[in-house]
Amino acid sequence: MRLSSAAALFAVFLTTSPAFADSRVFIVANQPDGYGIDECLANGASCGASAARMYCESHQFARASSYHRIENDEVTGAIPASTRSPAPHGDRYVAITCQR
Repeated sequence: MRLSSAAALFAVFLTTSPAFADSRVFIVANQPDGYGIDECLANGASCGASAARMYCESHQFARASSYHRIENDEVTGAIPASTRSPAPHGDRYVAITCQR
C-alpha cells in the first residue's frame, strides 16, 4: 500500500514540475529601417513582437519571450571587438530572448 502511494505521489510530482525550456539571448544591431521597427524592438513595444518572433523563428526557436534595448556596457567581452560586426548608426543593440 505504501509503495503504491509513494509511486502515485511521485507520478503527480513529475507531471506538475515545471518544464525547463531551452532559451537563448541574441544581441543584435538595432538598425533603423524607416518603418519604426527598430524603435518598437528597442522600447519593448508590442509593435516589435512580430519582428522579434520572426527573428527567433529564423534561428529555429518557437517564440520570442522578450526584447529590449541594451547599453553598450551590457555587452560582455566574450566576443573580441575586432571580430564583432559594429552596429551602424551609433552602436545601438537589442537583446531578443528566444525559446523553443
